Amino acid sequence: MSTKIATIADSNTGNDIDVTQEDDGSVNFVAGATMDGDGANGQFQEAACYAPSSYQEPTLDVLANAGHPGNWWGVVTDTGQANGTPVVQTENDPAPGAYVSATALNLPGAGGQGLPDRSPFKYVDSATVPYISLPHVVIQRAKGIVLGCRCVVTNTQNNASVEGVVADSGNNDHIGEISVACAKAIGLRVGDPHEANGGGTSKAVINYQFFPGTAAIVNGVTYPLQRS
Repeated sequence: MSTKIATIADSNTGNDIDVTQEDDGSVNFVAGATMDGDGANGQFQEAACYAPSSYQEPTLDVLANAGHPGNWWGVVTDTGQANGTPVVQTENDPAPGAYVSATALNLPGAGGQGLPDRSPFKYVDSATVPYISLPHVVIQRAKGIVLGCRCVVTNTQNNASVEGVVADSGNNDHIGEISVACAKAIGLRVGDPHEANGGGTSKAVINYQFFPGTAAIVNGVTYPLQRS
């Protein structure tokens, strides 16, 4: 037996997407897919998500998708507020000169300690980690801890599937956001030249399943379960 926990009027597909939770605790929905480049800060020698115009290396996304002076929503600022100044990575960081992009899921340091918001390593790297982003309402209504939990994403057009982690959250008018690494793993096109700006599919052909309360293990890394 399944229980509907939310219906999202999805701006990507133009459809109403039902999200259901099964008796075994798993949550399912079928939707399209758009790219989420958040959390990519060059942690594993791949492109950072956002950077100022002076930055000479490729980026996953265009800066306009992170906001603008006075209203930044996609990068970490020096005050932690939208009207602050974006934090710029230093020569000791993985992508000097780029901005720091955040995910809702926060990662600990190597010793298990909390990391400062300005640390590029505090966030889940879209370029290398298969992850999904969920609407706030879905995270709130699902029974069990959602951020950090295991997910499985399947492209029903080619049956390609990948294990990942629920690592980000977003607005309630859109569902079906995936990391660049997730898109590549299931055979979806990505944007060009900015991989997180474009690509995906507006057809409801991607099956999403996640398991609240079950910590994701991806590429040998166990992710922390985090209450939203």
